[in-house]
Amino acid sequence: MLVTGRVQDLLSRERVLLADLQAFLETQGAPPEAVEHARQAVRSLDESFLLVVVGEFNAGKSSFVNALLGAPVLPEGVTPTTDRIYLLVHGEKPGQMEPTRDPFVSRLTYPLPSLEGVALVDTPGTNAIIRQHQALTEGFLPRADLVLFLTSADRPFTESERQFLALAARWGRSVVLVVNKADLLETPEQREQVREFVEKGARGVLGLTPPVFLISARGEQRGGDPGFAALRDALRARLSETERTRLKLQSPLGTAAEILGGEEARAEAARQTLTEDLGILRDLEAQRERHRETMLGELDGQLNRLGRLLSEFEVRADRFIDDKLRFGNLRGLLNSRELEERFRREAVADLPEAIDRQFGSMIDRFVEANLHFWEDVQAFLIRRQPEGEVARTRFNYDRGALLEGIAGSAREHLETTTEHELARQLSRDAEDALKGAVGGLAGGLGIGAGIGVLVGASAVDFTGGILAGLTLGSLGLFVLPNKRLQAHRQLRQKVADLRESLERIIRREYEREQERADARLRDAISPYTRFTEQERVRLEAARTRAAELRGRLDALQTEVKALG
Repeated sequence: MLVTGRVQDLLSRERVLLADLQAFLETQGAPPEAVEHARQAVRSLDESFLLVVVGEFNAGKSSFVNALLGAPVLPEGVTPTTDRIYLLVHGEKPGQMEPTRDPFVSRLTYPLPSLEGVALVDTPGTNAIIRQHQALTEGFLPRADLVLFLTSADRPFTESERQFLALAARWGRSVVLVVNKADLLETPEQREQVREFVEKGARGVLGLTPPVFLISARGEQRGGDPGFAALRDALRARLSETERTRLKLQSPLGTAAEILGGEEARAEAARQTLTEDLGILRDLEAQRERHRETMLGELDGQLNRLGRLLSEFEVRADRFIDDKLRFGNLRGLLNSRELEERFRREAVADLPEAIDRQFGSMIDRFVEANLHFWEDVQAFLIRRQPEGEVARTRFNYDRGALLEGIAGSAREHLETTTEHELARQLSRDAEDALKGAVGGLAGGLGIGAGIGVLVGASAVDFTGGILAGLTLGSLGLFVLPNKRLQAHRQLRQKVADLRESLERIIRREYEREQERADARLRDAISPYTRFTEQERVRLEAARTRAAELRGRLDALQTEVKALG
């Protein structure tokens, strides 16, 4: 490399920029290959100038390289003969093969003055059946300083060649187009048609018209080819000390531009993903609130059905009081035990079982809706899979782990909280609360049975009072209507107290369980909520840093271009 004061300044600034870019990529958690490309770009500044020959299998690359060097350095054949990348450099011992750090790259020396200061790279075919060949070629492209793109006159500029040239354009590589086997074209008109076809195709991909040379490697090997002579003159100019220096400085900057562009695209995709995720979290919160409102609405309907059961009991009890507490039933009033038993049988009837069934239905519906909500949360989050540019970044790995944590919380809740378990817990809590509110419930009784004991006890309240009144003899006959009125009032008050207690307890238990569900959701989501805020700040800082690197990169590219 021609190292003048100006070049030394550019070289120094370029090293700093590439090092800063590598550090930026590592900080952002970019894919490993992006970081490696940045690392290789720094190393390439200290490597020989790389003149890379690429093209499809059977385009005659090995024959072309041998003709260019004027010696049979590489094997030739009609099948893919290059299964690795050969790095040809000037050396005293002909044909000496040296290993490199890359197991698929071999260093081959040959005593050719034309290779001094330049490493000529022969690559496998870009369309060979052995797919590893193409991977090797595409992987080596970012290291090229100048690309000799070889196509064949009998099938010029195929679709796979167009795609590979687009890849070279992405990496900002300088390209020279070579059409081999031009001896197959019999007339000047055919040669011109092929040249125009290749130029047009390359212009569509590169946005500019690169030089196109029609040559015959076989003709050169057999005594000389005019097209090959023109190509040699052009390469001599492109590989002059000044031009080689410019291309050597330009290539890592092209690599940096592609890498930085990729990171900018990934950061933008991450920002878009975060925006969508924040919307998802808001939707989950809204969904949770709708779930709460739906459950409260259903609770009102359930409580109305429970109220109807108590009202029906009240009607039966009123009828019993009117029927039994009258002068015509004085004999029955004297047997308080039988009176109480008939009250339980005729007025209480199946109220305990009906309340038990209604309460069980309420619990079942609540449990079912609650578990369905968590199933929806789990299924919704599982669908939030990585997409596009962010799929292999650290951002996505961190995000994915947190989303899996939320889905895992849902899954754990679904696995550990069975309907039977939750129903039993709700029933136990309600029974405990009812005992504290109205008392008198025997341990181990279901809530419906306990209520049956409670309402059955109302018979004791009014029959006991009646019997006490009747011990006054004939005066008892005058107070009986008052006793019946008192029994009605006692009944209504007891039923009203029971209805109020039941509603208060059930609403409280619903609220408690809903609060527990909300807390579980908040606990599961809160790590990701914090993550989104942290990532938003980080990505905004990354945008600023990327813009600063982009500005330095553009300035360096402009100055390097001016060297030529």
